[in-house]
Amino acid sequence: MKQWKKSIAALAVLGMTLTGAAGVYAGANLEKISAYLNHSIGIQVDGTVYNTGKTLTPITYKNTTYLPVRAIADVLEVPVRYDAKNNQVLIGGNGQTIELTNVKYSDADRKEIKTAFAKFDGFQTPYAPSQMVKGDVYQKTGASEDGVNMLFKHMTVYISPRDYSHGYDSKPVTLSNGTKAKWYTPDDTDMLGFQINDRFVTISSPDHSLSKAQLEKVAVSVAQLK
Repeated sequence: MKQWKKSIAALAVLGMTLTGAAGVYAGANLEKISAYLNHSIGIQVDGTVYNTGKTLTPITYKNTTYLPVRAIADVLEVPVRYDAKNNQVLIGGNGQTIELTNVKYSDADRKEIKTAFAKFDGFQTPYAPSQMVKGDVYQKTGASEDGVNMLFKHMTVYISPRDYSHGYDSKPVTLSNGTKAKWYTPDDTDMLGFQINDRFVTISSPDHSLSKAQLEKVAVSVAQLK
């Protein structure tokens, strides 16, 4: 995998798909081109074939293939973020840490969360992440058919008595607190699933703005809501 990381960084031309990046390059810094989404090209890393769906479709332009940087970084399991101050895409850690911030739930938020969990017999104890990636924002919580869905601006946290990863190919991972988790991809969005006591937690970034490394950091903070 390390060799692949070096090869991708050195040889591939990566397309920018980081949230907010396009807006920074407004005006003279944007150049209009005519390119093609190349659905005929597949992506395989260390023998694993990845679905070239909406987030991984290569673009062909003047005999050069461009790959979306966010999706490729997730496949190679390296962090990636956009530095708006310096107009740079930062790939890899380079000694930088993932910045988390505490989620400040208001009294109304806590009541909403507790009400959602109270809809399920034997499942009333509320759980929630106490931290989120810096820049994210908590929005709302609601009860679905058999679980509780917590929505953030860049993240969704679903808590249920059921393990929704069953039947999908998955990749095991151990979180920093020792919890055994696994990544699986039912569609175009990677899901991180793990168990806490009597419930299963699934965390994802539907807008693909958060990396796997960031979501794994947030996952560690999921605990009973006090």
